[in-house]
Amino acid sequence: MSTVTIHDVASAAKVSTATVSRALNRPETVSIALREKINSVIKRLGYIPNAGARSLMLKRSGTIGAIVPTLDNAIFAQGLAEFQKQLNQAGYQLLVSSTNYDPVIESTQINNLLARGVEGVVLFGTSQERDALKLLKTRNIPYIHVGSLSTPFNGFASGFDNKEAIKLGVKHLLEMGHKHFGILTGITADNDRAKDRVLGVLELLAQKKISLKPELIVECHYELQEARLGLKKLLLSDPKITAIICGQDVLALGALLEAQNQNIKVPKDLSIIGFDDLEISRHILPSLTTINIDAISMWAQAANHLISQINGVKNLPKKIKTGVHLVIRGSTATAPKYKKI
Repeated sequence: MSTVTIHDVASAAKVSTATVSRALNRPETVSIALREKINSVIKRLGYIPNAGARSLMLKRSGTIGAIVPTLDNAIFAQGLAEFQKQLNQAGYQLLVSSTNYDPVIESTQINNLLARGVEGVVLFGTSQERDALKLLKTRNIPYIHVGSLSTPFNGFASGFDNKEAIKLGVKHLLEMGHKHFGILTGITADNDRAKDRVLGVLELLAQKKISLKPELIVECHYELQEARLGLKKLLLSDPKITAIICGQDVLALGALLEAQNQNIKVPKDLSIIGFDDLEISRHILPSLTTINIDAISMWAQAANHLISQINGVKNLPKKIKTGVHLVIRGSTATAPKYKKI
């Protein structure tokens, strides 16, 4: 099939190409009757406006870029769906890139998005290379960090304090009488969220005069098998552990599976907490105690803030705080008085 052009639309509607262009890009300058006539022809011919040509004329692309660590995680998929919903309502399109938690790849993706003329960028966390952020500032490209509140260069953020959020779970375990802990975390290098969650755990435990040896903090990728191996390492390092603090629900689910595989009763002999409150976490047995993040609100507010930046709105808030709360379910209980070793 041959491509339908704006000239075809103009010919069929018996108007000039300039009139068709105005009807598409500045509809308020064309009468309602003429606009309806042109739209009818466009629909009949199946004409799709050339985005590149439209961008040149309007001097804007109508696109916003989002860069996330991975697409293999339900929490990012859920957030991006809400982000795109908000953008669509405002007439913007979304371009998505992933980095595999690599700031070098993220810098490349930022350059790629800028080359495609995005009008704004949303970044997850704050582990970006500083030169990449400086480039966004130099080019006057609006951007916002999601998932954290501490931002480089006094930037904008829609998120929460990861150190304080995970303390909700640690406090719960302490109140249940636990004194022997292990931490199962994602790789903390180039991941400010994972790093802050570990620091939050250690800060609160230190206040209770509890210190953890390095071998009681196991880093692994966000995979079930990796988490299972991680729990094995923790229990070999200290069989007296009665509580596992996980920096993400996938890690907690893997730990739970491995505990069941070793006939360790959860939560009677071992309590496990997660972070993120994934959908599956409430349905497994036992259901997972975890930190719930209002991801929908976090991404929605990031989208609206970014659009406001693009539209030149002044005096926008620097930080938009997202709600977090502890969800107590079946994977935590009072510390056992005596644990079989």
